[in-house]
Order: sequence, then C-alpha cells, then structure tokens
Amino acid sequence: MADDSARQYLTFTLCGERFALPSLLVSEVLDVPPLTWVPLAPDHLRGVVNLRGNAATVVDLGRKLELDPGSRPPTCLIIVERDYDGDMLPIAALADAVHEVVEIAEADIAPPPDMGLAVPTRFVRGLVRLDDTFTIVLDADQLFSLAELSADDA
Repeated sequence: MADDSARQYLTFTLCGERFALPSLLVSEVLDVPPLTWVPLAPDHLRGVVNLRGNAATVVDLGRKLELDPGSRPPTCLIIVERDYDGDMLPIAALADAVHEVVEIAEADIAPPPDMGLAVPTRFVRGLVRLDDTFTIVLDADQLFSLAELSADDA
C-alpha cells in the first residue's frame, strides 16, 4: 500500500535550481550574518556563525551539491536541527532564496533519474512537480550526515 500522507517541505533556490527539505528539520531562516572562518575545514564548510550564543556550522550547499554558484552570493541561512549521537546541533545551510512551505504527498515524489540530474543522486530523495517546475527533494539524513559534512569535496 502506497503512503499517501502529505508532509510539509520548505522550498528554496540554490544556484538556479529548486530544492525542498522537510520543514520539520528547519528551525528558522535568517539573513546571512558575518561568518567566522575555520582553518583546515573542507571547502564546503564555510565556517561558523553565532546563533544566540551557540556556534552553528555553515554548509555551502552549492559546493556540496557540485553546483555552479554563478556571480550572486547566497542571501540566507536555513537553520537545520540534526541529532548527532544524541546531541541536537544546528547546521546553517546557505541558500539563494527561500520560497514557501508546501505539502507534498509521498506518492508524488518520483525517484531520481539515473542521469541528467544537476546534483549527485546520493543526496536526492526524489523529484516532485510543483507549479510546473521540478523541485529536487533532498535527503537530509545523507546530506547532513557527519560523514558527508566532514568529507572533502575533491
């Protein structure tokens, strides 16, 4: 039996592509504050930001997803709460623009194609058609795993 339950997703744009993340993982969206650079960090980790007295790691999703950034810098941070070995830690993901929260039925999420996708398929749960445009539904567990955040992009 197919799972027809709808879940809410936050939609956003990054490097000209539309993406969605489960909204339950998102605690807030902020303008990009000043970043503190962290030496020897992988290229996709841009540093940390002060989030009400706590450090949040800033992930450049464009770099992690191997997208061409173009000339426009990201304008907002999507704060995602993740459980790492029992500790809830904030991750700040750079995005160009945040759009809206939409409901998507699990049955409407198609598997990612074998080729022609703009991002590595290991980070993709599937594709969904919203407003006559395909939106890439990201796999947050894979994208924000400790192994992926610490991995070099090279």
